[in-house]
Amino acid sequence: MTVRQPSVAGSFYPGDADELKKMIDKFLDEAENVEIEGGLKGLVEPHAGYVYSGLTAAYGYKLLSKYSDKINKVFLAGPSHQVPFFGAAESGAEFWKTPLGKVKIGSVKEKAENKDLFPVYPQAHAPEHCLEVQVPFLQTVLKDFKLYPVLISDVAPENIANEIAEQMDEKSVFIASSDLSHYQPYETARKIDSTANEAVPSLDFKKFEEKGDACGKGAILVLMHLAKKMKWKGKLLDYRTSGDTAGDKNAVVGYGCYAFYK
Repeated sequence: MTVRQPSVAGSFYPGDADELKKMIDKFLDEAENVEIEGGLKGLVEPHAGYVYSGLTAAYGYKLLSKYSDKINKVFLAGPSHQVPFFGAAESGAEFWKTPLGKVKIGSVKEKAENKDLFPVYPQAHAPEHCLEVQVPFLQTVLKDFKLYPVLISDVAPENIANEIAEQMDEKSVFIASSDLSHYQPYETARKIDSTANEAVPSLDFKKFEEKGDACGKGAILVLMHLAKKMKWKGKLLDYRTSGDTAGDKNAVVGYGCYAFYK
């Protein structure tokens, strides 16, 4: 049995299970209750340390918690910050571990028409935080689910979306992990991020591709292509920066949470 061990427990989020659970519950309690018209199908979630982006992330996960009985398959995509490659890499692990326990891992590659798009690259996953930080939230709000995590590097997002669309069903949700602008003065960041806040939920591909600033742009574009293909609607749930949460306002990182629904 191959298990991916957590790489950022104790730094990006608490390494102690009780402390972690308490922190997530506090964020979920503080997040506002957001309503959508139909079934939740996709989320964009930030991936910084919880003290910075945890509250924004909780907006999406609080919404997801309403579907805890209806979701058992989570597709999760984010950027490879440290290792470049071609495609959308899988970890090759059977389970991912966090302080809250183990999650069973599924494979997109297994049923993909173009398997070359999904290399198995555990070395890219091992140090990467962007997907890992989503898992404790998922363990908290969902009852029983299988996780399909991929890291996006050099690949056309539409091709990945087409493959995943074939594997999604009524009990599936797709989560794109991404922060927005990085290390800009507070007001500048808010101005830059207003582009993503407008373009992502409205599926304005041109505007987001040309002017949007997001480290997980590829993962967000996969979700946008899925939304276009499946005729989902989008909505901004929450936006703030590290200057609003746990950092100063001189050089902030932006965090947006968006939902897609049918």
